[in-house]
Amino acid sequence: MAFEGLSEKLNSVFKNLRGKGRLTEEDIRLAMREVRLALLEADVSYKVVKDFVAAVSEKAIGQDVLESLTPAQQVVKIVNDELTALMGGANARITYASQPPSVVMLVGLQGAGKTTNAAKLAGLLRAQQGKRPLLVACDVYRPAAITQLQVVGGQLDLPVFEMGQGDPVKIAQESVRYAKDHGNDVVLLDTAGRLHIDETLMDELKRVKAAVRPSEILLVVDAMTGQDAVNAATAFDSALGIDGVVLTKLDGDARGGAALSIRAATGKPIKFVGTGEKLDMIEPFHPDRMASRILGMGDVLSLIEKAEQHFDEEQAKKLEEKIRKNRFTLTDYYEQLVQLKSMGDLNQLVSMMPGQLGKQLAGAEIDPKTMAHTEAIILSMTPEERENPKLLGASRKKRVAAGCGLEVVDVNRLLKQFEMMQELTKQMSRGKLPKGFGGIPGMGGGGGRMHGFGRKKRLK
Repeated sequence: MAFEGLSEKLNSVFKNLRGKGRLTEEDIRLAMREVRLALLEADVSYKVVKDFVAAVSEKAIGQDVLESLTPAQQVVKIVNDELTALMGGANARITYASQPPSVVMLVGLQGAGKTTNAAKLAGLLRAQQGKRPLLVACDVYRPAAITQLQVVGGQLDLPVFEMGQGDPVKIAQESVRYAKDHGNDVVLLDTAGRLHIDETLMDELKRVKAAVRPSEILLVVDAMTGQDAVNAATAFDSALGIDGVVLTKLDGDARGGAALSIRAATGKPIKFVGTGEKLDMIEPFHPDRMASRILGMGDVLSLIEKAEQHFDEEQAKKLEEKIRKNRFTLTDYYEQLVQLKSMGDLNQLVSMMPGQLGKQLAGAEIDPKTMAHTEAIILSMTPEERENPKLLGASRKKRVAAGCGLEVVDVNRLLKQFEMMQELTKQMSRGKLPKGFGGIPGMGGGGGRMHGFGRKKRLK
């Protein structure tokens, strides 16, 4: 995940500062030297690093910090504030036209992920803002670009407008007319890219811009290209005038320097970030939340928002009532695993959790094969057995195992893990956690291994 290396180094610096109690100017200077090296290793541009360290040092060496009872915490707060400011300060939203449809042009180099992220963004705008987006195939050069847009659009049940290998300017104009006639209030243009920036590409994009006057031009850049992403942003902004950036593949680069450099280099905000390959893995970019994540303080707000998108409110109320009355059943157990799985990559959720909890769960993953076994075992039981597993004697366990094609030992393992979860919910209903539960069972602490979860081996 992005910033993993930077986060570890910064937390090491802050740990050393906390160990000193009172700080001197020399302590701050040595710490800032480590911060500078950490940022440079994260592929943040030299000028950005220099300005950032100077701003933090000036505030950290102030008397209010050095004479504070908790100077290390003050330094962390200063770094957090400066990181937030560096990335833009606040979430930057899409600008919509006063009269629909609003036209959003997605531009960028070939391979940055424009086509996939056009669909991702359309899906996000529909889900979170109630928009009725129309995807438009304006890349008439890349082989299968139109087909790719139709495929990803189809997977999200989004309409796609195309006119074959025609003139991109005419296609863009006709798509706007189509959107007006069919009630689409946002038009997303998937434009052509090149392997490098050239006059032919820019001239075409300028003609499309002049023809449809987009309310928003978003540059799609690949976070894994590091400073090349910053260079591309600078060049596109200079030639075309962009309004914001969609940073893709943020999950694939442990450095993340592009995210810290783009705003400072171009003055244009990162508006959205792609966090994985699945079509729902895109989210608005919040500088304050990202700064909090980098400094190991988690991103609880994003975690809550993600949960709200995937969890059924009515079902959650029923579950809360069952836990309160200590009536947690095998059916409830399975439903929670399914909902957790629907939230996506567990490592992304872990990165949003603060401090030690995130570290405890690092590397945890949901094993699809084991999830399938869990489902098969539970569905092989009668409704009465799911409500009251104590009915499952030896003969019933054999029947369940035979019904799902597994062994009795698999049934016993699930029942044991369910008993542990029942014990946890019993203690929760009394307002406390049992000894040995350092978090979710099987993902840290002493709770054992949860059915449906495994741990990735770390390669050194």
